Amino acid sequence: MAARAYWKGYLKLSLVSCPVSLHAACSSSERVSFRQINRKTGNRLRQQLVDEETREPVDGSDKARGYEIGKGQFLLVEDEELEAIEIESTHTIAIDSFVSRAEIDQRYFDTPYYITPNDPVGQEAFAVIREAMLSKGLAALGRIVLSKRERVIALEPYERGLIGTTLRYPSEVRDATNYFADIPDLTPAPELLRLAAQILDSKLQAFDPSTFRDRYEEALLAHLKAKQAGMPQPKQSWAVPRRAINLMEALRRSIASESKAEAAQRAPVARKRA
Repeated sequence: MAARAYWKGYLKLSLVSCPVSLHAACSSSERVSFRQINRKTGNRLRQQLVDEETREPVDGSDKARGYEIGKGQFLLVEDEELEAIEIESTHTIAIDSFVSRAEIDQRYFDTPYYITPNDPVGQEAFAVIREAMLSKGLAALGRIVLSKRERVIALEPYERGLIGTTLRYPSEVRDATNYFADIPDLTPAPELLRLAAQILDSKLQAFDPSTFRDRYEEALLAHLKAKQAGMPQPKQSWAVPRRAINLMEALRRSIASESKAEAAQRAPVARKRA
């Protein structure tokens, strides 16, 4: 069963519109989480709001938002005021333009959402917008207000629905020049590139996210289970990669290693067929 919609409103392309819902496409609820506890008693800790000046505890009912207009001076802003501020993108994803998906710099992608029609009356309009984008191979750029902030959102056809991915603003993306400027512009020897390309070919596979494993999470769970059972906790070790003194030799040895690994993977299949 699909989770409750994160946002409901309308998708609008010129004079064509349809009611839609946004659903979070990702979740981190399966990750191992920890609670803050008192080391002496083992009891959970509770965070408490404290007035910065008086150092007195503050009840939740007295908690409010303030916009800083000067040092130590705040303009009180009530929740009702924020809820009353509405622009078109508060309730409508208005498509402003279309771009090639390949033109969107990957640094700008932020959070993905599934977008679905939420009323039978608007399903035909939804399908028209989706199929038109699919036929042209384009992504749509629109605007949406989420968590009291307007975000640019990129829309793409995905199966029978759409995926909408919020985009970061330019001010949120750091200039790569600050990090890459000191990297020398080197042109490797053709033979080195040929050997490296051979390693790439040996590792070429179809994209299959079902093979992804969080090895740190697995090691953490093994540690916690052993500790709970009072058993010796498994020791983890890893080898520091050795720096290649002879790059050509390191590439050739890598190719030999990959060939052995590939042969070992094929061996069980061959025995099973026999």
